[in-house]
This record gives sequence, structure tokens and C-alpha cells, in this order.
Amino acid sequence: MKVYPIALVDCNNFYASCEKVFNPKLKNKPVVVLSNNDGVIVALSAEAKALGIKSFEPLYKVKPLIEKHNVAVFSSNYTLYGDLSNRVMTTLKHFSPDVEVYSIDEAFINLKGFEWQDLTQYCKKIRDTVEKWTGITVSIGIAETKTLAKLANRIAKKNPEHNGVLNIYNLPDKDEFLKKLQVEDVWGVGRQYTKLLNGMSIRTAYDLANANQLWIKKKMTVQGLRTVKELNGLPCIKQEYSVPAKQSIVSSRSFGRYITEKNEIKEAVAGFVHRASEKLRRQNSAANMISVFLRTNPFKETPQYHNGCQVGLPFPMNSPAEMIEYAMAAVDQIFREGFLYQKAGILLAGIVPVETVQRTLFENIERREKIKKLTAVMDKINSEHSAGTLYIAAAGTDKTWAMKREMKSPAYTTSWKELPIVKASNISIYKKRD
Repeated sequence: MKVYPIALVDCNNFYASCEKVFNPKLKNKPVVVLSNNDGVIVALSAEAKALGIKSFEPLYKVKPLIEKHNVAVFSSNYTLYGDLSNRVMTTLKHFSPDVEVYSIDEAFINLKGFEWQDLTQYCKKIRDTVEKWTGITVSIGIAETKTLAKLANRIAKKNPEHNGVLNIYNLPDKDEFLKKLQVEDVWGVGRQYTKLLNGMSIRTAYDLANANQLWIKKKMTVQGLRTVKELNGLPCIKQEYSVPAKQSIVSSRSFGRYITEKNEIKEAVAGFVHRASEKLRRQNSAANMISVFLRTNPFKETPQYHNGCQVGLPFPMNSPAEMIEYAMAAVDQIFREGFLYQKAGILLAGIVPVETVQRTLFENIERREKIKKLTAVMDKINSEHSAGTLYIAAAGTDKTWAMKREMKSPAYTTSWKELPIVKASNISIYKKRD
């Protein structure tokens, strides 16, 4: 069976790299990006890692180190990261028609038809083009399977001698590379399986590739067996070039301060419905059910309360103008006075394609058509200007409870008000006289 090459393209230190794209002053400077409410470090540049700062450390614990080395600190800017991710993925499609977007900063490329040429040089061209067109540096691993491509990518990223690209496709002896990767770093091997494998002296990707496959299937199920076969060059994980529609959508946030008033909870929940319904419409779907939940802070010595309410919708919906009414009724059921609420959220489920939605017997068709047109106008304006230009009034205007993002960079690419400004020095041009 002919096995074709697959490349995994992974953006280096993606969130931190996004912050550097439109801010030249940050070149070669340490950068960290914070979690929601600016509490925990979730992403770092290579320079910040070299200082000893680690992911998921609370900001206050490393503040002296950050101040000492003048580390640039940013609140998470998901709008910017999402747009730059889309630019990277669009660039990749110039090099292959088959691109599987695996995550916000990773994609698999099918290189079938390109194996006749030097794949290393071709992927270096991809790498150079992505950096030139988007400002984002990527690493690329090339192999016969997704798991091996992940392995090659990881080695390429960690070892400068590969210049960001490692090609192990059709390499007769891959043992050298398999031995470099610890088993916990193999795609598909989690923390619990790592303990199990280490207990059997299986510590590297090489050990796992040569493990007894019957034992692996028994202890790690068929998924574990697929991983072992992939490490041996046999493709077992298919590529998906179209993103499958989500079967459930969650929108939730921790508040910037504790909330005690029901009307503020309702404003927050209305905003969550607005965002989740946008995702529904993007995948041309509608939801049959909405769940609302809220809770206090489990880590504080204050009275504790958490609850949720599930509401079945009378027919599949995807417009916030219709869905908010049911979400507000859910809040009325679960809200209790006397608690300091830290977080709320919603979940949409029972998701179906819009084209399968049937009209109901007592449906107000005229009202629904008006809501459909209104929602389409809102989506168009938000797309052309920036997200949140138009929103449902129930989501509130003041939002003093909103998530803390005191160090957020501008939405350079998605908001007219926050476009980057370029300043040039005065240059005198003299025309040479004849």
C-alpha cells in the first residue's frame, strides 16, 4: 500500500507570537499572555521560557521576575489570535488543497502528489511564506502518519539544527528520532497511560513502537493500538478536511468581580447566548435545548452555591432574539439571593442542521422571518466592522462585572477603531538638477 506524506504545521508560541506581530518593540523580548481575569500565565514566548517562567503559574508568584526582566504582559486577546490563525490556515491552502485545521495553531497538510520533489525544501518554502505573509513562525514535521508527523514537528521545534523543518518520510530507520521523544510526549498518550507504560519500562516513543501490540490493545484499547501502528508508519487516523459541526456549544466566563444581583447575571447570560448563537449560525445549525448554570467561587471561604437549569426549546433556534427569553427563565429558576457569584455560562445542545428544521403548527411565521432578517443584518454589520458592534440590548451596556482584561492589546485586524498606526520619519527628497 502506497503511503503518502503528511505534514504537521504548528505555530511557535502562538499567543505570544501574535502579540509580537504588530508590535516591533517586542522583537526578541520576553512576552507572557494571561488567562481570563488576568490571573494565570497561559502562554509564553521563548525568551520568557528561558527566564524560568512556566505555563499555568499565577501571575503574582512570578511578578518579581517579570519586573526584573521587563517582561511584557498581555491579557488574552482571542479575537486577534483567531484572526491570525485564520490567516495562517489560509496561507497553507496555497500549498495544498487538503488542509485539516486541528487547532487554533496546528494543521495537518496532505502532501500527496508532492512526494516527487524535495519535501524538506518545499516545507521550508511553506514556513518562509507563512512568516512573510502573517508574521508567525511555524515548525513543520513530515512523515507517513499523523502521529509520526507530530513527533517530527516536536523535534524540529526543540532542536535549532533542523531550522524548523524535519522530514522523516520514507526514512528507513527512524529509531534515532523515536528514541528522542519521551512516551508522555507521544500524541494520544495521556498522564494515566504514561504511568502505566513507565511501569512496564516503556519510556520513549521507540519503546512504545516496539511494545507488544496485544498487551497495548488490552491495556490502552484500540486507540492505543492505533498509536503504536502509527509510530510504525501505518496510517490509522484519517484526515478530516472539513470541520465537523459541533454537537454542543458552550459559552461561559468568570466575572471581573463577584455578582450579587440577578439583573447582572441576566445581562451576562444574555451575552453568552449572543456569542453561542453566532457560532451556531456560522455552522448553519440550530439548537433544540439550552442549559444555564451559575456558581460561586469554590476556593473562597464564603457560602457556596451552584446550580443549573435545562430548557427544551419549542423548535430549533439560532437567533439570540428568540433564545434569550428561555435563558432568562432559566436564570429565574436557579438564582438565589445572598451569594457571591463568580461564574455563569450556557450550553446549547440538540444541534441540528438548519435545512432539517421543520415549521411547527402554531408558529408565528411572520415574526420568525422578521427575526431571521434582523439577525442577518446584525451578523453582516458585525462581520464588516467588528464583533460586538451590534448586540442584543439584554446583554447590557455598562458591564462593570465583565472579565478583567486590563492589559489587552488592540484588535489590530478586526476593528476599524484599533487599526495599527504606522509613523514614518520626515524624509527630504532632493531632485538632482541637470
